[in-house]
Amino acid sequence: MTLHVIILAAGQGTRMKSSLPKVLHKLAGKPLLAYAIETARQLSPSCIHIVYGHGGDIVKSMLDADDLDWVYQENQHGTGHAVQLALENITNNKDRVCVLYGDVPLLSSTTVTRLMHVSGRLGVLTAKVSNPAGYGRIIRDANGHIVSIIEERDADDQQKSIDEINTGVMTGDAGYIRQLLAQVGRNNDQGEIYLTDIVQVATSDGTAVEHHCTQDENEISGINNKLQLASMERLIQERKARELMEAGVTLRDPTRFDIRGSLTCGIDVEIDINCIFEGQVELGNGVKVGPNVYMKDCTIGKGTEIRANTIIEGGEIGEKAVIGPYARIRPETKLSDSVHIGNFVEIKKSTIGEASKVNHLSYIGDSNVGRRVNVGAGTITCNYDGAYKHETVIEDDVFIGSGTELVAPIKVEQGSTTGAGSTLSKDVEKESLVVERSKVRVVKAWRRPSKS
Repeated sequence: MTLHVIILAAGQGTRMKSSLPKVLHKLAGKPLLAYAIETARQLSPSCIHIVYGHGGDIVKSMLDADDLDWVYQENQHGTGHAVQLALENITNNKDRVCVLYGDVPLLSSTTVTRLMHVSGRLGVLTAKVSNPAGYGRIIRDANGHIVSIIEERDADDQQKSIDEINTGVMTGDAGYIRQLLAQVGRNNDQGEIYLTDIVQVATSDGTAVEHHCTQDENEISGINNKLQLASMERLIQERKARELMEAGVTLRDPTRFDIRGSLTCGIDVEIDINCIFEGQVELGNGVKVGPNVYMKDCTIGKGTEIRANTIIEGGEIGEKAVIGPYARIRPETKLSDSVHIGNFVEIKKSTIGEASKVNHLSYIGDSNVGRRVNVGAGTITCNYDGAYKHETVIEDDVFIGSGTELVAPIKVEQGSTTGAGSTLSKDVEKESLVVERSKVRVVKAWRRPSKS
């Protein structure tokens, strides 16, 4: 069977009250549409057709890939019209089609596969829900067969009391769906072509409409406003937290914890409150993460402690290191084993060797720091001349006095010491002491200027 997946993603999403297309609003760090694409790929289709409209090329540019066929719906004439446009790119009438939605992020490929296994010429995914408001209702005959789907805006009070709803997900042969859509009118208060109306057309022709009913309400929930987006965010985060705790991770409070990407943890990992993990983050065995930590695209070696209020972006940190509190590790930074980076220290695009310490109020940028180096408080590597970045090299066993300014390019050779308060612009020789300070000038009986 050749399968084509059609994802409907053209809606404006007016209830989001945003200029951003609805399907690009992020859930756990990913655009809503990315979830539908991921589900579609798990079905191994020959092609994924995405019908887009509002937002135009912004939607396409953010998520484009070789396996995606983008179909532009310039005029919004309903879900049926959107599917008709996508079908123009499916030439074989015997190919199977599955329709998904770009604002339904939690639908699993397992559920869709079950629908495809039970469906004949036409199949629909239904769900029994506690509150069916807003959904189209499944209408059955006296024998329990599906005969139509009625949208809520067109339903009477008795039909609104039905708790089996249409999820919108459908599957069938391309040619048959094309034939059914050609018979659908626009006799509704929106004047649109409803995809759901093909069910009534099919049953009128004597076709049995098959179905699969999912038991998970959350799986079929769509996102239409910021309240629903926030509710779905917490649901996803609770699931991620539960998976981590079942795998042995200690979360001090799983309700104050966010993953916006992928988090891989070893054994005996502890994570305090209000931590955010973005991109690809890997924590080794025994890592401890303090409260209010932000980590993005980084690897943390075993036994390392990340203290409170630290920011790590794109860094590689070795084993048994101590980072923070209030430290910032910027991209392209590599910290070796047993490194200490302390409070209000910023490290950018630098390598720090084993057992070296930068503990207080310092900036190290574009630098190569050796082993067992001690960098005193208030040290600055002056790496930028206004046009270019320059490298600072600090070799093994160097002691940098507090308040030192190292004007790059500069090398401080092995075993040397810089005196506190020095501003150095020339290389420092091996095992030497360098002190550079201005002569003190004292003006006695000097009075500070004051306003008359």
